[in-house]
Amino acid sequence: MNVLSFMKRWSLVVALCVGTVVYLLFANVPALVPFGMAVEPYAERVLPVLLFALLFVTFCKIDVCDMRLRAWHVWLEVIRLALCGLIVAAVVGAGGEHSRLALTGVFVCVACPTAAAAAVVTEKLGGSIGSMTIYTIMDNVVTSIAVPLFLPLVERGVDVTFWEAALMVLRNVAVVLVVPLVLALVCRRVVPRVTAAIAGVHNLAFYMWCVNLTIVTGLTVRNIVHATVSGQTLAVLLLAPLAVTVVLFSMGKAVGHAYGDSVSAGQALGQKNTVVGIWLALTFLDPLAALAPGAYVIWQNLVNAWQIWYKEKYGRVRW
Repeated sequence: MNVLSFMKRWSLVVALCVGTVVYLLFANVPALVPFGMAVEPYAERVLPVLLFALLFVTFCKIDVCDMRLRAWHVWLEVIRLALCGLIVAAVVGAGGEHSRLALTGVFVCVACPTAAAAAVVTEKLGGSIGSMTIYTIMDNVVTSIAVPLFLPLVERGVDVTFWEAALMVLRNVAVVLVVPLVLALVCRRVVPRVTAAIAGVHNLAFYMWCVNLTIVTGLTVRNIVHATVSGQTLAVLLLAPLAVTVVLFSMGKAVGHAYGDSVSAGQALGQKNTVVGIWLALTFLDPLAALAPGAYVIWQNLVNAWQIWYKEKYGRVRW
């Protein structure tokens, strides 16, 4: 296998490694530090633009007839809310600060909504873009209602009203997810040849996602390196999301299997919008808990990388 073939097959792993190495180089090599500090703010600003673009490309391929509510959509929401309730109960009953911090990190990982870019990986694995898109919109709306109700229980000193928190989450949905969807559907009617040409570019959205992931990984590594917690607490905050990742993907696939759509359901419950999770932790909860959704980014993409490798090698999804 040559280098190019390896990079194509393991694109997500390559993105994780490149993001890590690039950050460490520009943060530790004295000659590169000034340039890294100058570029960092722009790297953060380009993320929503890149996400908007890759979703637009993905939605150019969407089957409108497939955009309908399904039974597994409802079951996944019931499961997610039930898990959030159980974790919140554990947080309330937690005795030590370290236990409470770890459980808060787990709560944020479960509570944050499905990633807008989940449709990109779902398409790569042979799932339904339309079904995933409907679930993602539904999941984000449910999150905007449920999370503000859970926040005062997790962090009693939180200073935010229900409507403030709800509108903050909904704004994210409208700008990042709904606008590119509507724009793609309009363009398909107004300039069908252009959208057909965009949709015909093989794996365009996926490779755009890899660029996005590279930047996100660099920012995640930065947060881990600058974390002000003990080694034991840091290990828990980094490893607990691995268990959460496996549980969520497994439960999603189990539910989806019953309805003949294990790929879409697995991605729906397992692939998270950790940007929202990090924002929730930094804004309303314990800022240190933001390390957990940061680590979740790495674990979920390692799972995705393995699924994509298996699909391309054997022509089907193993798990």
